[in-house]
Amino acid sequence: MELQEVLLRIGVSVIIGTIIGVEREYKSRPAGMRTHVLVCLGACMIAVLECTMMQDMIDTNIPGVSMTLGRISAQVVSGIGFLGAGTIFTSQRKIAGLTTAASLWNAACLGLMTGFGYYWIALIGCLFVIVVLLMLQKIVRVNTIKKVEVKFIHRTETLSFINNFFEKHDIKILDIDFHVENQGEENLYTNNYTLKLPAKVSYTDVINYLAENANIESVRMTNV
Repeated sequence: MELQEVLLRIGVSVIIGTIIGVEREYKSRPAGMRTHVLVCLGACMIAVLECTMMQDMIDTNIPGVSMTLGRISAQVVSGIGFLGAGTIFTSQRKIAGLTTAASLWNAACLGLMTGFGYYWIALIGCLFVIVVLLMLQKIVRVNTIKKVEVKFIHRTETLSFINNFFEKHDIKILDIDFHVENQGEENLYTNNYTLKLPAKVSYTDVINYLAENANIESVRMTNV
């Protein structure tokens, strides 16, 4: 393989890694631009190595010696999982970093494609990765079932406000758990709602609207 071809493949892999990494960097994810570039570049160099080794084997044509293309690359695809696992963390029973781990794995796969010389497949793949990261969630909205904790005073008046809001926006209450704290003159009520929202309403809308009520002291999403 000529030097110009090697430099072209490495250059394209750096560009692809940068494109994906910038999106992750912008969102302050655990693995940013440099990590994605290094993963894509490393995978590309492994693929270039395999291509060079295969070409050397063909050129030497030693009888009785064979080589299977793809064995080293397969280790990249499986081994990148360890790096991806390092970007996944759990906090307060909430798992984060799965998308970044998946983008790292895709960066490795695109690097392998580039290293083997399949530029257009790699660039098209890069385009689809960016579409998934930037646009898919906006195109296909999925509101999962989550819990919302609301702390409030003046029970009758505030519950009427909350229930009217849920009914007006077709928000279904799947479950509710509550308790009361005595704070002297006024009781503090805490309701934990399990809600199912329609596609047109987000949890941000719910929290922002409820927080505007003077009787509601706090409202937040919970995982318990």
